[in-house]
Amino acid sequence: MTSFQVTEKVAEFCQKHALLDQRDKIVVGVSGGPDSLCLLHYLVHFRSDLGLDLTIAHLNHQLRGSEAQADEAFVRDVAARWQVPIRVEAHDVAALAAERKQSLEEAARQVRYAFLWRTAGAVGAGKIAVGHNADDQIETVLMHFLRGTGLAGLRGMLPLTDIAGLRLHPDDTINTASPAPKLIRPLLAISRAEIETYCQAHDLAPRQDYSNQDVTFFRNRLRHELIPLLETYNPNIRQVLRRTANVVAADFDILQADLEQAWRRVIRAESLEKIGFDLAGWLALPLALKRSTLRRAIQSLRHSLRDISFEHVEQAITIVQKGQTGTQATLPQGLKLTVDYHRLLIAPENRVSVPEEAEGPYLAKGQVILLNLPGVSAIPRTNWRLISELMASDSLPPQQLDQVGRWETYLDAEVVGHKVVLRTRQPGDRFQPLGLGGHSQRINEFMINEKIPAGLRDHIPLLVGDNRILWVGGYRPDERARVRPTTNHMLHLSFEKQ
Repeated sequence: MTSFQVTEKVAEFCQKHALLDQRDKIVVGVSGGPDSLCLLHYLVHFRSDLGLDLTIAHLNHQLRGSEAQADEAFVRDVAARWQVPIRVEAHDVAALAAERKQSLEEAARQVRYAFLWRTAGAVGAGKIAVGHNADDQIETVLMHFLRGTGLAGLRGMLPLTDIAGLRLHPDDTINTASPAPKLIRPLLAISRAEIETYCQAHDLAPRQDYSNQDVTFFRNRLRHELIPLLETYNPNIRQVLRRTANVVAADFDILQADLEQAWRRVIRAESLEKIGFDLAGWLALPLALKRSTLRRAIQSLRHSLRDISFEHVEQAITIVQKGQTGTQATLPQGLKLTVDYHRLLIAPENRVSVPEEAEGPYLAKGQVILLNLPGVSAIPRTNWRLISELMASDSLPPQQLDQVGRWETYLDAEVVGHKVVLRTRQPGDRFQPLGLGGHSQRINEFMINEKIPAGLRDHIPLLVGDNRILWVGGYRPDERARVRPTTNHMLHLSFEKQ
């Protein structure tokens, strides 16, 4: 393939994926090697025609001593000769990798993209161009496959993506009100051999990074050992892997569209703290969408799928499909999955699992509040309070006593007494639910019969006087505390929002 044919192929790829627009402001990542130098030369060549505003960004990883310094000097010289502004940073990537307990490759990748993002923000660029080529794509797909991945990983690298979607270290995350720049890869359809042809034709004389020959790096082992071995089984393995990435990318787009529709159907609670699904609706989803909704929920809460393996997702699905109400499963990154009567909840392990539709004056587990009776008692850490009023038993018609709201009740004041607390359930708790003719029942049994979600049971406010449960707040008073014909004074209790 000639240099002109390479140029045409890049132009066709850019047009197909809408990578370049008139008057684009672009940061170009340039290491000095063949790929990035070819990319920069191509963009400089079309700078006038497209009105492009280019800035070179060069990161000195400080990994190769004098060679790294020579790379920086080379890129600075190219920038001066081709009249492109340049920004340079130097980072001790080896020290950073050791500090973060990361591989050298991962640390370098995160630092590099963070630098490119910062540079784009500094110059007001909407795009960042990098020199990944078709051979890089083959290695990426193969690397993801060997390490274990879903469709997203088998797509390999995308021609156009949002840099904010990349997995960066928290210390490298860019906090800015401006939209994140787009990451473009104009050379993704061009092979390494074609890039070398282009460089030779234009006398570019790029720098050579001999660490690319070091097979202690995983990617280099794929490049120099595994792919040549695979070519002995199928000489067209490179083409097969590229085609696979293209097919999977298109299939992934269809699945994403289906995921959006499924998400809207089954989502019932969505916040930075929890994700809740309609249980019946979620169970009716095809397996692929069960997996996708769980992974999306985890990513929404933790902004990453790091450490979330296929086994974690499959185990969660099995637990939900076979588990009973109250079943829980621990997920990585401090998350917990809980199955309730009508919903599936994913939230941090230490979070109170209160459904959105069941908002109320819930207590912290183990909390005890001494009440002012009669009077007003605040519920700490909530916007609720309990108002109690002493009334004559004949001050209301009997039918009104039966028309109370969920969070209010009328009780016999003499039975209630004066030293009364609100607390959560304790082992061995029992009471006599109103309407059961004085039959005693364990609180836990009552909550199960009432289908109170398992995550909520430790937070229901119980009105307790003289070591007797007088009212399960929001559900049922005790038979012994009910207002009778012989009652002289009654206590009206009502939870209200402040």
